[in-house]
Amino acid sequence: MADGIPLNPVRKNSRKPAYYNAGRPARYEIEDESSNLDEMPLMMSEEAFENDESDYQTLPRARVGQRRRGLAWFLCGGWKVLCSSCCECLVHTCRRKKELKARTVWLGHPEKCEEKYPKNAIKNQKYNIVTFVPGVLYQQFKFFLNLYFLVVACSQFVPSLKIGYLYTYWAPLGFVLSVTMVREAVDEVRRCRRDKEMNSQLYSKLTMRGKVQVKSSDIQVGDLIIVEKDLFSISAYVYAQKPQLDIHSFEGNFTREDCDPPIHDSLSIENTLWASTVVASGTVIGVVIYTGKETRSVLNTSQSKNKVGLLDLELNRLTKALFLAQVVLSVVMVALQGFLGPWFRNLFRFVVLFSYIIPISLRVNLDMGKSAYGWMIMKDENIPGTVVRTSTIPEELGRLVYLLTDKTGTLTQNEMVFKRLHLGTVSYGMDTMDEIQSHIIQSYAQVSTTQSNGSSESSTPSRKPQPPAPKVRKSVSSRIHEAVKAIALCHNVTPVYESRANCASSEPESTEADQDFSDDNRTYQASSPDEVTLVRWTESVGLTLVNRDFTSLQLKTPAGHILTYFILQIFPFTSESKRMGIIVREEATGDITFYMKGADVAMASIVQYNDWLEEECGNMAREGLRTLVVAKKSLTEEQYQDFESRYNQAKLSIHDRALKVAAVVESLEREMELLCLTGVEDQLQVDVRPTLELLRNAGIKIWMLTGDKLETATCIAKSSRLVSRSQDIHIFHPVSNRGEAHLELNAFRRKHDCALVISGDSLEVCLRYYEHEFVELACQCPAVVCCRCSPTQKAQIVRLLQQHTENRTCAIGDGGNDVSMIQAADCGIGIEGKEGRQASLAADFSITQFKHIGRLLMVHGRNSYKRSAALGQFVMHRGMIISTMQAVFSSIFYFASVPLYQGFLMVGYATIYTMFPVFSLVLDQDVKPEMALLYPELYKDLTKGRSLSFKTFLLWVLISVYQGGILMYGALVLFDQEFVHVVAISFTALILTELLMVALTVRTWHWLMVVAELFSLACYLASLAFLNEYFDLSFITTRVFLWKVCVITLVSCLPLYIIKYLKRKFSPPSYSKLSS
Repeated sequence: MADGIPLNPVRKNSRKPAYYNAGRPARYEIEDESSNLDEMPLMMSEEAFENDESDYQTLPRARVGQRRRGLAWFLCGGWKVLCSSCCECLVHTCRRKKELKARTVWLGHPEKCEEKYPKNAIKNQKYNIVTFVPGVLYQQFKFFLNLYFLVVACSQFVPSLKIGYLYTYWAPLGFVLSVTMVREAVDEVRRCRRDKEMNSQLYSKLTMRGKVQVKSSDIQVGDLIIVEKDLFSISAYVYAQKPQLDIHSFEGNFTREDCDPPIHDSLSIENTLWASTVVASGTVIGVVIYTGKETRSVLNTSQSKNKVGLLDLELNRLTKALFLAQVVLSVVMVALQGFLGPWFRNLFRFVVLFSYIIPISLRVNLDMGKSAYGWMIMKDENIPGTVVRTSTIPEELGRLVYLLTDKTGTLTQNEMVFKRLHLGTVSYGMDTMDEIQSHIIQSYAQVSTTQSNGSSESSTPSRKPQPPAPKVRKSVSSRIHEAVKAIALCHNVTPVYESRANCASSEPESTEADQDFSDDNRTYQASSPDEVTLVRWTESVGLTLVNRDFTSLQLKTPAGHILTYFILQIFPFTSESKRMGIIVREEATGDITFYMKGADVAMASIVQYNDWLEEECGNMAREGLRTLVVAKKSLTEEQYQDFESRYNQAKLSIHDRALKVAAVVESLEREMELLCLTGVEDQLQVDVRPTLELLRNAGIKIWMLTGDKLETATCIAKSSRLVSRSQDIHIFHPVSNRGEAHLELNAFRRKHDCALVISGDSLEVCLRYYEHEFVELACQCPAVVCCRCSPTQKAQIVRLLQQHTENRTCAIGDGGNDVSMIQAADCGIGIEGKEGRQASLAADFSITQFKHIGRLLMVHGRNSYKRSAALGQFVMHRGMIISTMQAVFSSIFYFASVPLYQGFLMVGYATIYTMFPVFSLVLDQDVKPEMALLYPELYKDLTKGRSLSFKTFLLWVLISVYQGGILMYGALVLFDQEFVHVVAISFTALILTELLMVALTVRTWHWLMVVAELFSLACYLASLAFLNEYFDLSFITTRVFLWKVCVITLVSCLPLYIIKYLKRKFSPPSYSKLSS
């Protein structure tokens, strides 16, 4: 892949993680090619790269290229850079960022806090009462179009520059600003209401008066939330680390002073709850440590920004080109005058006179069009529940090249289904689960007949004769029994009983006799839905988990007997170990068993030799199933005591604790007995596969960014068809330094047409040293999967794609950890799902199902872009044609800076006479929705920007010059004696020409378009009776006036109709071929 791309090392000037440098342009460029690592032989050992900081001091010193800043730089955008820099400095000076510090929090006593902490309120608003008007005005006047009209309107206060009436300049500008402010105000009110809804959620807070209900926004650091009354009297505090970005770690200490001796305990991430966590059952004693802006989720969320669509930027460039043409035309006029008299004043008068070449109605029409597109999206019955939260960028939906999606809750429902159990010689699927159930019933029936104490081990070898076990071939029933029991015991699931949770009794729940183990009110809770699925499956086949606490768990057999197991040790799942284990002692027999389950890559070297595991894991993975290998090992009392002493000793060590603990556990993980292989399917969202295929065919590259582990992400990528079955997958091996990254990138570079799977840690290393090369290689992949990504990394990837490809990006997610990514993307889409509404509230568009994105992009994205492109160019044509007529008029009448049309004629031309037909273009469509969804390849043309480009713009300029010249010259040739006849003939022909041009531009007629055309024509005809100041009523009622107007209009429009007919016949667009 991309064999010609060199890997150029980036200067290592910082040890900071990559996300601190996100969005910043590279400051240095290494120019000496002798430092090109790609020229080194790939056989070089990794030790050759293990250099310390001095290695980077030997690199050639980077040359800093100072950009020459002159007048050209200032005029081409430098003024905006300088203004932005000054504003940022002023804001930074006025609002210095508060330094974050570690804190001591007294339980239940917020008043003891030494510092003032931020308010616990969600705020997604862009403005407040003070900044609204200045903020909106800045956002409007940073566009050249509006700034230009402000200058022109202000110039009319100077008597020597005044042309026409003030209202002809200030009324349109005021209308534009009013419409914009109303739209922004509506969006702000909606955001405020959503924030108020979230901040008004009630929580139980414990005070001296007992429990009181407080709003979410009123929660303070130190508050106790939902606690028992008898716990409020304790004197204790928590010392916590300062707020930070890392969501996977927390360090703190708990101290209780009202007991002797004082209690000191360490706190870790296991003792914390995320903001907005939902408690499944019971109560939680929680003290508030961080609030508002200092919570991890908010720290990982970027500030909301004003997004500007690509179409707006393109139109802004075109208006600059029009302004340049306007200035050139004015200079030509003054030059043809011979620069006589106060030529500079005349030059400015000509600039004002030709100001209609840049129509101010362009911004009004586009803004109103955007609002219309948003209304159409929300009223579409095929995508119910869709909400447009940012009404300024609907055209972005039609220009997307990269789609970055979350996995859990977005592509998947986060609901697991048990699909397969493989024992090596026999495999059980969904249709044969009843056989497993009968084996379990039979197995425990034998136990009940042979032992009255309910032991579950009678059908398995006892712990004493452990060595001979492999020699005896166990029966299928015995193997099923052991596999199911292992799955029922090896997990972190806790059964929850709603009736017990709702009970006010504070008695301990340890007595089995008093517990209600009925199936009706039991639910399971765990950190992973995989775990819950496995436990539910064991329940369905007869072995039910009925109770669990820190020290024991109970299983119920098909006959109703309760089996108790004491938990001796638990080894939780980690991304490094890729497995979890548990050591239990059975109460009835005293047998000690070590159960373990994990990914096949981790378990293959742990279990005893077999010839089927690798093959079956591959088969299940190809089916899109998530596999877990289950194994066990029986321990004698002596073996366990020896392990426990070494394990406790390792846990108390100060240095390298994690390594020593892992080493002790690994000493136990040897020659384990392989019990079974399970296959679980994570159910995909409805129609995910056809939707992803639709997007792929549309030319959209899809990247999946998830916080899940690599195996899970890879599995979902396959099952969702994000990666097609014929494609290879390149798993980027973990790298920790520049040398490893270099070798791995070289290996990846040789792969062709394969999907990339990379972890967040490896991604960070690659971006630190080889940012440009990595992005360029990754962008050539048909699909990319980034696993173990933090929220900040997700946003960083979005910004990298924006910077390196300059293509439009879209991010879609459903959880709070996706907010940064959604806000950083050019177009953010949120899904309302199980993880709350935080993503949908922060997004530009909110949908209820992932499959809706297909219609949102293919249909509404296409229509919004095509319509806005046509609307924008037609409005500019409307301004250029009248400016051409003004130029012809002035050149014939001795280059006088006198307006052709004055007062109401100019206002009416841009509003009531042509506004409705022109705006009706927002109802036009080139392709029917069914056709756009059937042929998603049509979307590829949109990303090339051909509907609005300098080529199409020049075509409209030529049309405007031709029609303006015909209308003006025709009126001057045919006018009869009086000048007022020129105005009447040319203006009437101009209105008719514009109405006919709208009809020429329309591709699919809508009944409202016909109404708009007829209404505008009727308004003009009706207004002729009141325009005595501009028209001779006796002349416009004659046949002479009518035939002259008809001839001029026919000459200006007929050639264009003929050209359009010939083009459609001999060179039709691709979509018309499909329609026919």
